[in-house]
Amino acid sequence: MARVRLSVAQRREELLRAAVEQIEARGVAAVRIADVASALGVSNALVLYHFSTKEKLVAAAFTHAAEEDLAQLRKLLGRRTTAVRRLRSAVRWYAPTGQAKGWRLWIEGWAVALREPVLQDVTRALDRQWKAAIAEVIADGVAAGEFVCPDPTGTALRLTALLDGLAVQLTSYAGAVSRARAQEWVDEALARELGLEREALTA
Repeated sequence: MARVRLSVAQRREELLRAAVEQIEARGVAAVRIADVASALGVSNALVLYHFSTKEKLVAAAFTHAAEEDLAQLRKLLGRRTTAVRRLRSAVRWYAPTGQAKGWRLWIEGWAVALREPVLQDVTRALDRQWKAAIAEVIADGVAAGEFVCPDPTGTALRLTALLDGLAVQLTSYAGAVSRARAQEWVDEALARELGLEREALTA
């Protein structure tokens, strides 16, 4: 059966999604242009036409994944409800016990970013935008009198550090901590940072 002809934007989107899947399955070091091409039934030349090198494909794939994650985060934080509810839903989604996908991808990205400046820029940009979005909704909650937090920026950093660390434990070390216990710790940390009782998060 002949393949449907895609626009340049559609083809690029297809290639990036395939690249993300292959990186998650194989790791950055092992993945090849041929793996991405084979997954879609296209030629290596087509992949290289759009990205020219494996390094550019990998960087674009991580950027694509980051933009999808940030779009979902902004959607959760932009809902018309209290700051507590918005913050809790975002943290619950982002936590390794939630519905956010791709923790294996991001752990792989963090490791490779130590030696790859382009990937370091991508992961740093995602990290900064995530923290800024969390800090903003915390500041909204403080202004509305919903909770007390003297340092929204510091709180955002501590929360993301906890979530990232738990993601490594749950993704890389099976059985190191249960998902239920990890969720308890996340809720306790969030309540403590906001000066609330844990029960207030679900009120």
